[in-house]
Amino acid sequence: MRAVHFGAGNIGRGFIGLILSQAGYEVIFSDVNDSLVELLQERKSYTVRLANEDQETFTVSNVTAINGKNLEDVARAVAEADLVTTAVGVNILKHIAAGIAKGIEMRIERGAAPLHIIACENAIGGSTQLKEHVYAHLSEYLRDKVDASIAFPDAAVDRIVPIQHNEDPLQVTVEPFYEWVVDESQMLEGFHRIEGIHYVKHLEPYIERKLFTVNTGHCSAAYLGYLDGFTTIQDAMANSQIASLVRHVMHETGALLIEKHGFDLAQHEQYIDKILNRFINPYLIDEVTRVGRSPIRKLSINDRLVRPALQAYELGMKPTYLAMVMAAAFLFNDQEDPEAAQIQADLRKLGVTQTITKYTNIAEDHMIHEMIKTQYEQLKQSDLS
Repeated sequence: MRAVHFGAGNIGRGFIGLILSQAGYEVIFSDVNDSLVELLQERKSYTVRLANEDQETFTVSNVTAINGKNLEDVARAVAEADLVTTAVGVNILKHIAAGIAKGIEMRIERGAAPLHIIACENAIGGSTQLKEHVYAHLSEYLRDKVDASIAFPDAAVDRIVPIQHNEDPLQVTVEPFYEWVVDESQMLEGFHRIEGIHYVKHLEPYIERKLFTVNTGHCSAAYLGYLDGFTTIQDAMANSQIASLVRHVMHETGALLIEKHGFDLAQHEQYIDKILNRFINPYLIDEVTRVGRSPIRKLSINDRLVRPALQAYELGMKPTYLAMVMAAAFLFNDQEDPEAAQIQADLRKLGVTQTITKYTNIAEDHMIHEMIKTQYEQLKQSDLS
């Protein structure tokens, strides 16, 4: 079996590539990093180390790579694949769509077997978004044929993989925990079940639980930790006040999840505890600038902060701590992050009121907008003390 995976970065190699290799797939990575592609082509294997006391190590073999800048190679790989996955970042999906579309055309022409294309991104409906980008490159005639043999099931993925600089550029360190959930209701009949993937008939509860707990909590620790001058998530979470605030945020999103999806209160509290313990893993050093990066995306209306805050408000809840984190995100001033720099430029140019509306899509007369603005002014003048 052959899988084509877009994105040979740490997540691609340390999470998706590892799981697929262990499930018996030959993994072909597609990436635009020339040196990374050449190394994978030369070695055809790499090492994954778990961030735990035992430092368990796995050798991932039977892998290679193609250069994502070569459209013909990408298309040929997709045409011959038994599975296609991605871990490139949701904003990059549109850039890989042309090669996937060309590969799909080749499959249709030769009558190839059905194919599943799964976007493993930190986003709701990642595969659905990728499908839209791919279909934009297909004729209406082809789309009808593609519908019958190509599926784009949405997925929820969870594994912390920090930025790292190893002596071996292919080695990657990951946390022991992982979760890969796929919506089987969107898959083609008779699909091959992959060991390591959890298939569910209704994905929304799982993806929102993950996004609103793991991702919301993680970026909360990053933005609040950044304001207090901490450089790593582990150091930030060692601060009792920040740890308490992060738990409050997760309780707010938890109340929403329990009300909306019927999660058991005690079980969800255990889930929160497990996530918080992952954040303080002493064998995994994660920088607040990595976790907090791309604040424009994180502040968008369908992401980890605004979406749960608005849903909670609609259910009669007051998202006080979520508003605090959104305010902190507007104060995230990492000048090496283009999105953070853009927000700071808009705050100077437009002022806080218009900037909040621009990035969150929350109207100025909305209660949550006022909460964010109030928290922003307070945080700007204090260090959370």
